[in-house]
Amino acid sequence: MSDERAEQAPTIDLPSTDLPITDLRSALRRLAGHPGQLLQTDHPVDPDGELAGVYKRIGAGGTVARPTRIGPAMIFNNVRGHPGARVLVGLMASRQRVGILFDAPPQRLAQRMAQAYQNARAAVEFTGPVAPCQQVVRRADEPGFDLREILPAPTNTDLDAGPFFCLGLVLGSDPELGRDVTIHRLCVQGRDEMTIFFAPGRHLDAFRQRAEADGRRFEITVNMGLDPAIHIGATFEAPTTPLGYDELAIAGGLRGRPVELVDAVTVREKAIAAAEVVIEGYLIPGARQAEDQHTGTGHAMPEFPGYNGAANPSLPVIKVTAVTTRERPILQTLVGPGEEHVSLAGIPTEASLLRALDAAMPGFVTDVYAHPAGGGKFLAILRCHKRRAFDDGRARQAGLVAFGVYSELKNVILVDEDVDLFDTDDVLWAMQTRMQNNRDIITIPGVSGHVLDPSQQPSYDPTLPAPGTTAKTIFDATAPFRLKAEFERARFRDVDPRPFAPELGLDYP
Repeated sequence: MSDERAEQAPTIDLPSTDLPITDLRSALRRLAGHPGQLLQTDHPVDPDGELAGVYKRIGAGGTVARPTRIGPAMIFNNVRGHPGARVLVGLMASRQRVGILFDAPPQRLAQRMAQAYQNARAAVEFTGPVAPCQQVVRRADEPGFDLREILPAPTNTDLDAGPFFCLGLVLGSDPELGRDVTIHRLCVQGRDEMTIFFAPGRHLDAFRQRAEADGRRFEITVNMGLDPAIHIGATFEAPTTPLGYDELAIAGGLRGRPVELVDAVTVREKAIAAAEVVIEGYLIPGARQAEDQHTGTGHAMPEFPGYNGAANPSLPVIKVTAVTTRERPILQTLVGPGEEHVSLAGIPTEASLLRALDAAMPGFVTDVYAHPAGGGKFLAILRCHKRRAFDDGRARQAGLVAFGVYSELKNVILVDEDVDLFDTDDVLWAMQTRMQNNRDIITIPGVSGHVLDPSQQPSYDPTLPAPGTTAKTIFDATAPFRLKAEFERARFRDVDPRPFAPELGLDYP
């Protein structure tokens, strides 16, 4: 017990504040002022499987195997084997919490993100004496350097290929195309090596391929422990953010001030100045390693659909050249299939769809929800405002536009304006009472989707030409316009309930 106490980091002092968020620590201070949103524990925890197992029960949510729940973000102050280390998990694993962090009601986050995209502000150079992310510098060529000992990279399950950095924002640039930031899964393979997984079509991988074709090493920084605006801005995807678009500008639009960047210490690349942790390094041209080379589990880690992804037998390799940190850094992670992925992927998806749909058919789709059941990627619910009979067809057109804008979508559910698209029971009710399967389900076969869906594999359906190919479906749960009056919901008297049940703390109206 005495050894465990010796490893414990001091509890973080987080006075309540609603001052502007400029980095991870100011975000945590804001959450501290909102009861039930942030929990700290000094109980010793093992980063190898135990930390994720704890948070599965306390706040993971999403597509995690039940039992799970949506709960507070957690800071673990006593990480076994890593004296003084602190690990944060679940910062955005709640739509309500994301609203607190971005000054918006939970139901208006898509609109908030769309506005941030519209008001994007390019990143700028840090001008202070020492960037916070470089208060402590450890170079890989120094004696005793070992990435595995410096940072407590967690494993999510006992089948993981190894320890992973799950919220590593990789920043890289191309001399002709510009800069890109993307979150990728990074498996620690040795004292100074990691493998990186690129899903097909990622812009950073296009940069890497161009460098490799020229025989150049592709220099990058991996930035962790960030203002959540940077993480969520980075998850916008094409066509909203085309090749060469710097997603850091969206974070600038969200906060109303630009992200500050600093020159890395050992590579010719930028790092996010306010990060808690930065890993510097480069992708070795032509080098490949099996993701599970040290464990042989055959699995990578649990991904957003809720399944353990297969370990990749041949991934690009990052050679680490340095680790720079703040004093007493906070390492940030997530539980792979949890609600945090839904927020990170889903809210930018909602914003992208809302912008595109409003441009294609102004005022027709009034709201969009990327449902947690699809990990924020596979399932979207569109609320449609029908005004005439012709709009029955326009609702289905909206579904087709959604598929065109966001290729990873698999299913779209269309609902009327009287349905709460954020309430799954209400959506299912609409599907049961406003949909006839033989006429209101439209299936489009053989469309590109996402390789991490285990049903989108030739082994599941031999007619599929390649992994990541799927049938896409529109479920039209809107009532036919000509029958609108017959589908009017029962109307109850609108009564203020607060005098009758003040202890419930209900809102009204």
